[in-house]
Amino acid sequence: MAEQPQTIVEPAAPTDKPYGTRSESNMQAIYASSPIYAGDINDDERKAQFQELALDGTITNGLGLNSFSRDFSDAPDLGEVDTGAGGLPASPYMPNPTAPGPGSVFPSDQAAYTGEIPDPGVEYGVGLGGLASPVETSTNISSQTLGDYISGRSYQGSDGRG
Repeated sequence: MAEQPQTIVEPAAPTDKPYGTRSESNMQAIYASSPIYAGDINDDERKAQFQELALDGTITNGLGLNSFSRDFSDAPDLGEVDTGAGGLPASPYMPNPTAPGPGSVFPSDQAAYTGEIPDPGVEYGVGLGGLASPVETSTNISSQTLGDYISGRSYQGSDGRG
């Protein structure tokens, strides 16, 4: 997010500069039927509209995706991932590397992985690490509104420092 506030529809008050400033009365005369000057839109209304159209809810009949929840309502719970044979992963963090067997190329023919599953460990960078489940983190991300963003973090506490 920009560190400096940006003009949305309500410009800053003109300064006493002789050149390069706007004349509010001229703008109102030129754009008399503008929804800005009619009072139909303002910064708060535009922010609320953006929140509704870009950040909240579910998209239906999308281009390439039939539907998509911007609230992450269907985020997976890594604690409930089925593992084992038949094309299932070896763990929530690792695909099943077992070969399907002689003459087969089908994941449904894979046996359960019986080797050692590596510790997921700590990922590069800062944050909650690779063990954070999307079902837990997505609630915090989804609850944000325009202006709540924190530089360098997904949400308050996502850097592991609180």
